[in-house]
Amino acid sequence: MANYTKLPAPSPEQGLNRYLQEIRKFPLLEPEEEFMLAKAWVDHQDAEAAHKLVTSHLRLAAKIAMGYRGYGLPQAEVISEANVGLMQAVKRFDPDKGFRLATYAMWWIRASIQEYILRSWSLVKMGTTSAQKKLFFNLRKAKAKLGAFEEGDLRPENVAQIAHDLSVTEQEVIEMNRRLSGGDASLNATVGSADGDSTAQWQDWLEDESADQAGDYAEADELDTRRSMLAAAMDVLNDRERDILTERRLRDDPVTLEQLSERYGVSRERIRQIEVRAFEKLQDRMHRLASEKGLEIGEE
Repeated sequence: MANYTKLPAPSPEQGLNRYLQEIRKFPLLEPEEEFMLAKAWVDHQDAEAAHKLVTSHLRLAAKIAMGYRGYGLPQAEVISEANVGLMQAVKRFDPDKGFRLATYAMWWIRASIQEYILRSWSLVKMGTTSAQKKLFFNLRKAKAKLGAFEEGDLRPENVAQIAHDLSVTEQEVIEMNRRLSGGDASLNATVGSADGDSTAQWQDWLEDESADQAGDYAEADELDTRRSMLAAAMDVLNDRERDILTERRLRDDPVTLEQLSERYGVSRERIRQIEVRAFEKLQDRMHRLASEKGLEIGEE
């Protein structure tokens, strides 16, 4: 696809506030401009047009990624996954269908993040039942609905209400809350802006969760079936792609781009490109396997 070496990349060293400030510098697109850029990409593979489409939607990807804090995963990695989903959306976007890129991209961004979360959490951490998966993806929203933002264990009345609303046991609520609570941040914490205004809060970046895509996705299929499909799909990758994808996305403690660039003697950006391409190949194979099994995974 396009050359994304100019894209800002979130990293622990850079700091999340700085990244959010950087992506705010990219202008949002008017409908007509977005349509023309999308047509330039679809019809002529115009890399600069694709780059503008991606950068103009980096804020959307970051906003959605903020809705998936609290799973014990590095926020920079979650945002990077959101950006991968955004790039996939731009690559497949058909402007002639009459809707905006943001509408189309939101699904790809969420799917990419959720795939990453499911791969990164082991069966032991996540649980194996459909109810536990639903709880995994919906506990924080349920807590927010009750105004339960305090750290530590939930109050008994909140535990009982969440257990009732999500059709799980109170003990499952308590255990899952303890697993997830370590990475939560206050919704009222301020986020710095490029002009020095620090009045913006984390909650201003949160995604609109009125639609329960996370819960629907979590219940789409059992995790063991997905793991089996993933193992079979890995055969489409060559040795280098398989190693890079495994090190970057399938480990509990992902290897950095810098470490892999030293291992293979190529640039960090080249490693990222291989990772993105390998993920794309893997996901395409997963789609085919899912279709054969009558399952839904990552399709519109």
